[in-house]
Amino acid sequence: MNEQPEQDPNLERIRLWDPAIRLFHWTLLICVVAAWGLGEFGPDIMTLHFYFGYAVAALLGFRLIWGLVGPKVVRFTHFIYSPKTTLSYASKIMERKPSYWRGHNPVGALAVFALMGILIAQVATGLMGDPDDYINVGPLASYVGYDTATLAIEIHETLAPILLLLVLVHVAAIGFYKVWKREDLIKPMITGWKWVKKAETD
Repeated sequence: MNEQPEQDPNLERIRLWDPAIRLFHWTLLICVVAAWGLGEFGPDIMTLHFYFGYAVAALLGFRLIWGLVGPKVVRFTHFIYSPKTTLSYASKIMERKPSYWRGHNPVGALAVFALMGILIAQVATGLMGDPDDYINVGPLASYVGYDTATLAIEIHETLAPILLLLVLVHVAAIGFYKVWKREDLIKPMITGWKWVKKAETD
């Protein structure tokens, strides 16, 4: 009923996540949470918020490059799935057994792209934003004009709770996999090692 992966001849334990992607993942989490917290509850002068935002921008730049030239499993081409594959995976997601997927599963891949998209939007609008307080002005605000800078800060503030919601959904999904599907997704992102299906049918 709850067979150990060591006993399944169809599984193998591999070094799935490289050190760079693991460091990126946890550093991004810290920076995003810190930037959000400082933006919502921090001091009026948001210097630290900007610094964490710059860090997020640098991390996203790395991930975009690593998604093109990094190990196969972290490349974007490895986890762009067809609608058919995504729907097939989603239809079985409530099965109470691990998926042993080699990399980001189709639903997880959607979350990755959604998070990256909204983070890129947050960085861009933060750099261009002007809250009209003469203090917390983005470094690119003067280059885009007042109307665009004002719109950018409105978008930035609107996207903040959506970003928080996506992060919470991500955390909830990890908990769901751990409790319901009996699959630990946190440990592989710490150690790099994960049990996966031998045949790469995904």
